[in-house]
Amino acid sequence: MNQSKKITDGAMLTGIFVLLLIITAFVPMLNISSMLLLPVPFIIYSSRYSWKPAVIMLLAAIILSLLLATVFSLPVTILMGLGGLVIGTAIHHNVSAYETLARGTLAFVAGLLFVFVFTQFVFQVNWLAELEAMYMESMEMSTDIIGQFSTEEQTQELQAMLEAQISYFTDLFPVLLVVSAVFLALISQWIGYKFMNRLEKKELHFPPFRNLQFPSSLIWVYLAAIILSLIEWEPGSIYSLAAQNLLVLTGLIMAVQGISFVFFYSYQKELSKALPILVVVLVILFPTMLLYFMRILGIIDIGFKLRERMTNDS
Repeated sequence: MNQSKKITDGAMLTGIFVLLLIITAFVPMLNISSMLLLPVPFIIYSSRYSWKPAVIMLLAAIILSLLLATVFSLPVTILMGLGGLVIGTAIHHNVSAYETLARGTLAFVAGLLFVFVFTQFVFQVNWLAELEAMYMESMEMSTDIIGQFSTEEQTQELQAMLEAQISYFTDLFPVLLVVSAVFLALISQWIGYKFMNRLEKKELHFPPFRNLQFPSSLIWVYLAAIILSLIEWEPGSIYSLAAQNLLVLTGLIMAVQGISFVFFYSYQKELSKALPILVVVLVILFPTMLLYFMRILGIIDIGFKLRERMTNDS
């Protein structure tokens, strides 16, 4: 009976996935919503039966997507299927929400790397070149507009600055990949929780953001990234890019820790809930200045255990 139900559930959820995939591929008005729902069938199935049956479901989905959709759907199927499978398996094993998010992020990183390599060799699409071309087009539009109100020398200085920024952002492509994976994992897990709570009558949810705390060992990783970035590597070398990306990534994690502390402090002191939300909005609007401050706050929070001190004092 259990085996029959497992097969039935697998067939039904695979069919739902393929339907969502077809909508994503051929219905422009609904493709964004349907794409965000693609991992859900895998989350539901692997949360019920763990990863082994889910792998078979993923293989069936790959075959059906190639037959019923297009070859363009293959990387999307692997990306969303792999992410949903890992998140669902973590739910099956009662892993905590944030650890589930970490596992899902790793799965989506692997999926995005597959998409990157697949499109590079099969469709001859170079994402780095496309990204740089998009930045260059934006830069040309900006310099054309500003050039009407400034001297030629000022325009050239602005263009040189923007070109340096474009080079910097393309060098940070690995960080962009990880941030995209975090976003995909977060959205997929949150939607998956909603469906699981409705279908399975569970109470899955993320703990309050104010309780988010990264391990203290992260400070040493951040310190190592700073030291590596200070070494005079050959410009453009893999070591230079690795050090640069590691520093930016760990810095972002520290900033998230700092923002989490703002939520914790506001809750602990019974301040208005609007205060931490306002801080987040300001960080988004003025990242250059405020992200640095949040990073310092995150380092202090982890290194000096501010939360424990505040809890003990209260």
